[in-house]
Amino acid sequence: MVIYVDGRFVPKAEARVSVFDHGFLYGDGIFEGLRSYGGRVFKLAAHVERLYHSAKAILLQVPMVPASMEQAILETCRRNQLQDGYIRVVVSRGEGDLGLDPRKCPKPTVVIIAGGISLFPPELYSTGLKVITVPTRRNISEGVNPRIKSLNYLNNIMAKLEANLAGYSEVLMLNHEGYVVEGTADNVFLVDAKGNLITPPLHAGILEGITRNTIMELAGGMGMRVEEKLFTRYDVYVARECFLTGTAAEVIPVIEVDGRMVGDGRPGPVTRSLMEGYGRLAQREGTPIY
Repeated sequence: MVIYVDGRFVPKAEARVSVFDHGFLYGDGIFEGLRSYGGRVFKLAAHVERLYHSAKAILLQVPMVPASMEQAILETCRRNQLQDGYIRVVVSRGEGDLGLDPRKCPKPTVVIIAGGISLFPPELYSTGLKVITVPTRRNISEGVNPRIKSLNYLNNIMAKLEANLAGYSEVLMLNHEGYVVEGTADNVFLVDAKGNLITPPLHAGILEGITRNTIMELAGGMGMRVEEKLFTRYDVYVARECFLTGTAAEVIPVIEVDGRMVGDGRPGPVTRSLMEGYGRLAQREGTPIY
């Protein structure tokens, strides 16, 4: 594996970041995860745009323009002969001292990794996930805004620990008002009793997922009514269908929440249709690597 580190392509064993890097010391930085399908990077421009929005939100000056970042991502894929895979882009505050002050970090660090990822066992895409809700609440927007895809994922990790301890692969997180907002690394959708597709709004405190937005567009094109609105655990319990979306997770059905069967306990027709539609779209669209 070849890794991009600050303008250089180096073997994995030689890829190094300083122990004084504030991304390592304090989680001060941002990242993006992208997917490639059939030699094309899916939604490359959208991911790069979100990366730069996250950077702006934390006053981090990315040391290259977006077009150069896109080319660096593609070249990293080429050097790893990537066809179908996962790409991680990290921009940290860079090397500084042991204090918090970002002004002590004169040069951000940029790392690009092109490899693979598997969040859930393949069979769960056919049978569906069983999840629980957990006490750990999603960060409030007035604290660390979830729309910033930052290197500080401890909030999500705390919820993942609760999933592990309870013997589950994934959980649903609530915000401080008790509304369902996200999984640990996924957006959440419901199909309600009227057949409408529902997902939490951005102001609930969620990441604006690129897969989420793609699914909303696909559903609209299929004639479905798509709503962004708040909902509670009760709404999940009585929903016809539930599924999660994310770049790494793609689209995965949820068949049980807190011991309550969702719908008939099997992946529903809307979920299956959107899974298939997303798969077809990802295979035919994207920025060519080669």
